[in-house]
Parts: sequence; C-alpha cells; structure tokens
Amino acid sequence: MSDPIQTITDVIDPMRARAMQASLGQDVTLIKGDALPPFYHQLYFWDPQGPENLGRDGHPKVGGVIPDMGLPRRMWAGGGMEFHHPLVAGVSAKRLTFIENSTQKEGRSGPLGFVTLRHDIWQEDTLCLTDTQDLVYREDPAPDAPKPTPPQAATDEDVCETRSFDTTLLFRYSALTFNGHRIHYDIEYAKHVEGYAGLVVHGPLLAQHLILLAERQLGGLTNFQFRATAPLMHFETAEFCWKADGTAWVRGPDGRQCMTAKAS
Repeated sequence: MSDPIQTITDVIDPMRARAMQASLGQDVTLIKGDALPPFYHQLYFWDPQGPENLGRDGHPKVGGVIPDMGLPRRMWAGGGMEFHHPLVAGVSAKRLTFIENSTQKEGRSGPLGFVTLRHDIWQEDTLCLTDTQDLVYREDPAPDAPKPTPPQAATDEDVCETRSFDTTLLFRYSALTFNGHRIHYDIEYAKHVEGYAGLVVHGPLLAQHLILLAERQLGGLTNFQFRATAPLMHFETAEFCWKADGTAWVRGPDGRQCMTAKAS
C-alpha cells in the first residue's frame, strides 16, 4: 500500500456540526458523544493555506496535494463513501489522503484532467469511513462555445422533496467546509471567467441532501455513490428524488439531471 500524501488530525467539534444542522434547516440537536450524520465529515480536516498559495479560483494551488496538469478549472465530478463505523462528535479523528488515480485525456471540449482521491478517516484506531472524490480539471470555455446539453432526469420517483438555495446558504456552506472556490460566492467570476449563469450550488451540498434523504428512507447507510451531471444555479429550485431501488437524483427546474446517486 502506498503512503498517504497528506495526514490531518482534527477534533470533531459538535458546534460545527450544529451550525451545519442549522444551515440545512434541521433541528439543532447534536452534542458531544452523538454519532455524526453521514457526510458531515466534510466540515472537518481543513487545510488552510495563505493567500500566496491560492489559485485564481480561491482553491489551494495545484502542484501540492493535487498534481498540476496545466488546466485552470476545477470541478468535483462525484465520489463515493463506505460507512464502516459512525464518527463520534467531540472526539479526535485522523484523515489519511491517497491519490488513487491521475490521468489526462482529450475530450470533445478539449483536454481534461482526472484526479481521484481516497480519504480514510480513523477515530480511536477504528476505520470509520472511506471517502473517494473524483475531480475534473479543464480549460476555460471559449466565449462562443455552445453550452453542453445536460441529460434529462427521470420522473418515476417514489419520493420527491423540493429545495431552494440562496446566497446565504451557499456562503454558510462554503464557510463550514472551508471551501474558497469563487464560483460559489463571486458572481462576476462565476459568470465572466468560468461561464456559468450564476453562482453554482456546491456539488457536495446537493449530495448532502440526497444522502440525508436516502438515510431517512433506509434507516442507515453503508454505501453511497454519486455523480454530478449538470450544475445547479443559486436562483433555481431543485427536486430531490428517491426510488425504492436505492437510486436517487437531483432534477433541475427545466427537468435536467443535475446529479445521480445510488445508496444502500
């Protein structure tokens, strides 16, 4: 087994988890000793960098943990989690990061870089969670380039929940996850540099709602896999859909598929 490229130790602070519950509109109940809700580990294991170590998008520059492929735009394409044992609030935990894959390919819109990270999260000598992140890097869009056509989402769900995302929620989620990516708060950058119609709702925030929906349906989770297929803007309302076979998805207001997932 290869050595980790990064190891970060953090205390699973209950107050940060309580702030997340409040931001998501949940009852604020979490106290020391409680099991952390699934995917809340995103609030921990920060890696703060000084301004000189940030890229133009507000993220840490590539070339450190992430290899530099010469491509400026970063997107979280998806990932997956295996839940081995609950993380406990108020207890120290350790995250070990490994590079599972790093490749470059030529896509229809130009060169693409793919990086897969694996995070193993331990607490008191117990492996609690294996978290895989798939990142994509690409060139800036040409001003006259046609927008890609997103897939259409299914309409045969058994459960559907409607949610909206305002700028306050995007700001709070960015702060809680220490995510400095400017597409989530700098509308001029998002529109004029990266070519979006508005602020982009965080992919992990969409995944968080799907995970909580799946947990409510299943009563607990052992595995969750998700894939982003189209961005959702801050001014749009989305539908979070669940089917009894364990599939879930996010449907945009025009019927487009923004994310798909599979839970068990």
